[in-house]
Amino acid sequence: MVIDGFAAVRRRAEALPAVAVDVVIAVLCYFATVALPVKVAQDGGWPLFVLAALASLPLVWRRRQPVVVAALVGAGTIGLAITGILQNIALPYGQLVATYTVASLASTLWRLLVMVCTSVGVLVSVPILLGLGPATLGIAAFPFVVAYALGVGVRARRDRIAMLEERTRRLAEAQQATSARERERIAREIHDIVAHSVSLMVVQAEAGLVLSADPGRATQAFETISGTGREALTQLDRALGVLRGDGPTRRPQPGLDELPALLDRARLAGLDAELVERGTPRPVPADLAAAVYRLIQEAVTNTVKHAAARRIRAGLDWQPASVRVEVSDDGRGPAPGAPASGRGLAGMRERVQAFGGELHTGAGADGSGFLVAATLPIPRDRPRGG
Repeated sequence: MVIDGFAAVRRRAEALPAVAVDVVIAVLCYFATVALPVKVAQDGGWPLFVLAALASLPLVWRRRQPVVVAALVGAGTIGLAITGILQNIALPYGQLVATYTVASLASTLWRLLVMVCTSVGVLVSVPILLGLGPATLGIAAFPFVVAYALGVGVRARRDRIAMLEERTRRLAEAQQATSARERERIAREIHDIVAHSVSLMVVQAEAGLVLSADPGRATQAFETISGTGREALTQLDRALGVLRGDGPTRRPQPGLDELPALLDRARLAGLDAELVERGTPRPVPADLAAAVYRLIQEAVTNTVKHAAARRIRAGLDWQPASVRVEVSDDGRGPAPGAPASGRGLAGMRERVQAFGGELHTGAGADGSGFLVAATLPIPRDRPRGG
């Protein structure tokens, strides 16, 4: 109960304006100096009130100018010692508060300078001005040591709180950045899945309507639509599993082994699709394999949607430390001078940049069709993704 009461008083004190707290401290120090004991007020006369004011009232500005306030209060305390009034006062209250403030707020150099001056003041005042024996030096210095130690402790606590707040801020920023990257990754996955599958389904549906006079081919087209839809649902469930927190327990991301099936679906959409590999395949991590798959998938999607192409060629060129991905078609290329834009191309660029690779998109080598070319570094000693 007592501890809770002190804690409540402390919280209320901390809620007060700093200036109001400093005014109260300065006034209390002043009255403690002039009123304890009463004999001091009777014998001291006007020098007591003037010097006591100098030794206490500047504490009102102690937070803004701790060193200047310590100097003024020190001058007032020395004046009380010179006039002999200080020996009738229990403690130099103002000087102790100033010492605490310097230890709490001043820089290292100023703290050292003020403490040297305070030590000299104690050494001069006790044996010379007050006429006390050397044995009392320790007793006189002890309150200053306690005040300085309290100030250093408060300073360390404040610095630690600031450090923890800064660490918390950085962690929050890092979490926000991670969340943003994860949202962007999921958005790319969903875009690639939906755009690719829906494009193939639209092409097949249109073909099914045109081929309605040929039931066999129409049936094959609609079966392709059904299979593509089921595959899209599976991949969407896998991508959205990350949001539910069960992503790692589900089927892994598509990889290099699924590229032939991807090109098969392009053939069902009416394209002459070809997959060519050059060089010796290297082990790649699963996330890099998924990125290669998505790059080729997005290129196939763009060809189906926009190019009106008859042929598409996907190639993997394996190098000792990288893999180059090229997808080209013979359809309508970009208009001369037209910038490469669109969510799909932006997603390609983000995927490639995530692995420190390079991406080029534009017209083919002979100026016709469209070319997507990406070079992705292969990390060493990582297992190959499927």
